[in-house]
Amino acid sequence: MDPERIPASFPAPSFRGNQRDALADIRSAFAAGNDVVLVRAPTGSGKSLLARAVAGAARTPDEADPAEATGAYYTTPQVSQLDDVAADDLLDDLNVIRGKGNYTCILPDETTTPVDRAPCARESGYDCTVKHRCPYYADRAIASNRSIAAMTLAYFMQTAGSEVFGKRDVVVIDEAHGLAEWAEMYATVDLRSDTVPVWDEVGVPDLDDADDPLDRTARFAETLAGVCERAASDLTKSPELTPGEAARRDRLQELRSELQWFVSDYRDPTSTTTWVVDQPDDAGGAITIKPLDPGRYLHHTVWDRGNKFALLSATILDKAAFCRGVGLDPANVALVDVPHTFPLENRPLYDVTRGKMTYEHRDGTLPDVARLLVRLMARHPSEKGLVHCHSYAIQDRLADRLSDFGVDARLRTHDRADRDRALEDWKATDDPDVFLSVKMEEALDLRGDLARWQVLCKAPYLNTADSRVARRLEDGQWAWYYRVALRTVIQAAGRIVRAPDDHGATYLADSSLLDLFERARGDMPPWFADAVDDMERPTLPAFDPDAALDGTDTTPGTRSGGRTGARPHTASDGGESGDDGADDHPLSDVWGE
Repeated sequence: MDPERIPASFPAPSFRGNQRDALADIRSAFAAGNDVVLVRAPTGSGKSLLARAVAGAARTPDEADPAEATGAYYTTPQVSQLDDVAADDLLDDLNVIRGKGNYTCILPDETTTPVDRAPCARESGYDCTVKHRCPYYADRAIASNRSIAAMTLAYFMQTAGSEVFGKRDVVVIDEAHGLAEWAEMYATVDLRSDTVPVWDEVGVPDLDDADDPLDRTARFAETLAGVCERAASDLTKSPELTPGEAARRDRLQELRSELQWFVSDYRDPTSTTTWVVDQPDDAGGAITIKPLDPGRYLHHTVWDRGNKFALLSATILDKAAFCRGVGLDPANVALVDVPHTFPLENRPLYDVTRGKMTYEHRDGTLPDVARLLVRLMARHPSEKGLVHCHSYAIQDRLADRLSDFGVDARLRTHDRADRDRALEDWKATDDPDVFLSVKMEEALDLRGDLARWQVLCKAPYLNTADSRVARRLEDGQWAWYYRVALRTVIQAAGRIVRAPDDHGATYLADSSLLDLFERARGDMPPWFADAVDDMERPTLPAFDPDAALDGTDTTPGTRSGGRTGARPHTASDGGESGDDGADDHPLSDVWGE
């Protein structure tokens, strides 16, 4: 890597904000001998352009000896971020490659078949006459041979050990703040009837009766890996498979690899990974094996893949803690802070708290939050708004209440299956609709009139029933717990103000958010702390459903079908059967490929 090439590799015709200074600081950090540079840059800093500049400093083939790594990787955990990169003309030399399942076969009778289920994946020794035109293999060939290959973090990790995508000189990870959590999720082994094709062929142990549940799980994993290997081998011997058989073979091979990794790491006395295991149901029920602080896993899938690394995010809040979580030595890591250039008055926070939204207090607080939303709709009668509901349970109950108030003419919702379509439909409308969203605090660009206001309904604390969270809290890692929640709040606050001349209001409805700000004050970037210090309690219009619809051509309850993508629900406002569950993992709905 030649750090001096970083500023010259910036792809835009001119700099804006602090980009010139940021590139100079990044160059200096690499020139000082650091192998890893963390770039903490707020929303609107043009992080993707900074990332491209760093990638452009990678060693070229002309400068390298035959055994030296050249070129760069650009990777991001978020599928939507990769989509934005692919659509950006300034980044057209980032050659995007996606997983096989994102491409369809071009053979005449297979045009609806994903490439990973095409004849080349089903038939032994299949000689495809159009492989040179296959969209997947064409993209892979281009990405593997060009100077910058762009892919999701999932695909990047999956290709560890690949001959096609080997080690490169520079690796750039955009939106890197959740790297430890992504690695934990990716290394988790989920064993149940719908994820284990040979579930009925093995005797699942009762871990409650085991003297050492983790060791018993490791022995079961060894046995299960052997069963998977034999079953996959039987399928591989067949000269031709159906698409379903090919899927079964691939899952068996994938599962065997996951199990072998767990057993290897668990039995390695030098590994620093802590494993936890859950079996919440009765004997013989599903087992989930989860890693904590998977630094060794990241070394194999990420850190061994490059010489120099740039990790960019608005919310790498604590350098030392981040490095510990991802297996890096802080002494070899530099942090570059990019100041915010958006005027404070354009990105205000407002205290409109109505009480705690924790599970035990939610029944009393949620009706007041619903009434608050009606008042905010009246304050913004002609402007689109986004409501961060945190969970589908909260989304359903708010939608019911607002429907009872007769304002569903302005409401839109989604479920897990239609979230992308519902989001795009809402973004496309010119109506001042309010989108009740779940897990959209990240990777969402609502610049300009796409949204002028948003509401955080609940402090986004992780689920303490999750064994990983519980284990960390048992170890006293409360600072980590608050830091992760603060990170999500800061990400959410950046969804609706995307440029220096953009503006939007963020309203805080859960009083637990104020407590979070006090507890995590030391981890706040200065520009966010300024917004917290400047926060005020606004004067809102009175509760009036008619006023909430002033920006539409309807009156309360007269327009049907306003709630698009709604999940089945009842009109009851009673409590949920339990607090936010595993499906509310902060990354669960943005994990792609």
